[in-house]
Amino acid sequence: MAQLYYKYGTMNSGKSFEIIKVAYNYEEQGKPVLLYTPAADSRNGTNQIGSRAGFTRDAIPVYEETNLYQSVKDYLAEQKYYCVLVDEAQFLKKKHILELTRVVDELGVPVMAFGLKNDFQNHLFEGSYNLLIYADKIEEIKTICWYCDRKATMVIRFKDGVPVNQGEQFQIGGNEDYKPVCRKCYNKAFSPKE
Repeated sequence: MAQLYYKYGTMNSGKSFEIIKVAYNYEEQGKPVLLYTPAADSRNGTNQIGSRAGFTRDAIPVYEETNLYQSVKDYLAEQKYYCVLVDEAQFLKKKHILELTRVVDELGVPVMAFGLKNDFQNHLFEGSYNLLIYADKIEEIKTICWYCDRKATMVIRFKDGVPVNQGEQFQIGGNEDYKPVCRKCYNKAFSPKE
């Protein structure tokens, strides 16, 4: 029975590496998969999933006007696909998440969406919010705090090496712009210095 999975983690938790690994495992068994990534995340090009470990995979770009249900249905008309994998799912719109539920419920294809849960201000992204509502199974991909040995659950954004908690929610960046942190280290970064 197909289900919608949401696998979330902070920055540097290995989400993109995990999606590439899942795709490899399916394909090693001769089971093709469809990979999607939001076109807005162009760090590796609009049609690439890339991990910090250096692995990349081609992916179908998702634009705001993309109908994911119709896209998957069109690909299925050509051949069987065993799973749909979506990277950086936090950047999807609610309509995309609802389309993914239709892929599962009407087309019978499992969907695994990978992404961040909360932003640098600890607000949910639109895609994350809706995945938390609609996913059949939710799993955390864990990593440790950049500054201590606690589990990272938040992200600090940096500008010119200084932590910031104001600005646009959507800003693509890597290790120089974001660090995964625990709640204690997040609060410490923004507490008044004595």
